[in-house]
Amino acid sequence: MNRKKILFIGGSLNQTTMMHQISRHLTGCDCFFSPYYADKFLDFLAQRGILDFCILGGKFKQDTLNYIIKNNLNLDYKGTKNDYDLVFTGSDLIVPGNVRMKKLILVQEGMTDPVNFAYYLVKYLKFPRWAAGTSTNGLSGLYDLFFVASEGYKKHFIKKGAAPDKMVVTGIPNFDNAAQYLSNDFPYKNYVMVATTDMRETFRYENRKKFILYCKKIAAGRQLLFKLHPNENFERAEKEIEKYAPGSLVFSSGNTNHMIANCDVLITRFSSVVYIGLALGKEVYSSFNIDELKELMPIQNGGASARLIAEKALKFMNDSIKNTGNIYKLPVKEKEAVNC
Repeated sequence: MNRKKILFIGGSLNQTTMMHQISRHLTGCDCFFSPYYADKFLDFLAQRGILDFCILGGKFKQDTLNYIIKNNLNLDYKGTKNDYDLVFTGSDLIVPGNVRMKKLILVQEGMTDPVNFAYYLVKYLKFPRWAAGTSTNGLSGLYDLFFVASEGYKKHFIKKGAAPDKMVVTGIPNFDNAAQYLSNDFPYKNYVMVATTDMRETFRYENRKKFILYCKKIAAGRQLLFKLHPNENFERAEKEIEKYAPGSLVFSSGNTNHMIANCDVLITRFSSVVYIGLALGKEVYSSFNIDELKELMPIQNGGASARLIAEKALKFMNDSIKNTGNIYKLPVKEKEAVNC
């Protein structure tokens, strides 16, 4: 019997590690991995470094390639080596032509961007989805199944126009077991933590001085710890923090979840890590409404999401049935891997 071939399209390290976790439960399949990619005009721009600020290039692409190599995963950049039976992706803002006719699985990456003017241009005037950022995730309709973090997020995506019968609530890897991060060797504790954004690097406005002073006010004399976004201009960010909040601890690398586990207060703007803080019962500040975030909170299922996604996707692939909702609601199984 021929082994099924599955392509996992990464992107950010968060997306790529999610895909890796799902693949571990598909041990009877041949799994291949690719950084996020596009075709036609966007591919032309990406190859020339013009899109290095996003997951199509630059540090995001290199980090994903490094992760694939370091973990001895099968690399198939742009999915050209095989005729795939199933494709997983963490974003449908861009769906390359070579996977549009494949069985396609979308996995929610985390928090989506707030709705803005560009979102309505996409929804009503048919601008390309990528123009509005992650606020339009799930709106392509090009996937067969969409695995989401919670019932709250299912309602959220339905409200935006995603098809209810394609969505399955499973929880999502990296956000379904916050308790595991409490056991760590990060040396600092009881600080006010700030998780910054890459808004400026992705051509969105942020008054960083105002934000730093806001964080300093919340800290009220307590130790501040800044964890910089991996896509940030570190040199610029460090100078700003030293100027407006001297004495702060600043980290450009390290395990963000361990830092959150050891903090007393977490301050974010538009970062998915806010869900780790909420799950661990931290005092949390965000540019989003906290009560709404609590309704959207990813399911905490002890880390079972990757296995659940693998099981349901495999059943879909083997049954070759699309858009039939309840058929994908399989019972939870004890086994750790799914045999293709």
